[in-house]
Amino acid sequence: MASLILKFPDHFGIDEGEAKMTLAAGLYKKGKLSLGQAAELVGLSKGAFMELLALYDADIIHYSPEELDNDLANAKDYSR
Repeated sequence: MASLILKFPDHFGIDEGEAKMTLAAGLYKKGKLSLGQAAELVGLSKGAFMELLALYDADIIHYSPEELDNDLANAKDYSR
């Protein structure tokens, strides 16, 4: 397991939990970590992590416009 040590001056007011959540949310937003991996990094359940993602301006579902268009086209094909 890799380790990362970050040192923040006390006056920054950043605790370990906040630093972990910021890192996990950022890596999740970039697609570098899955939801489960990001939640594990922070030490939370998937549900708890999902609830906190809104505070970090992160969407729970990563769905590109192309994927949506494809799914809509498939839904129309199957609804006939």
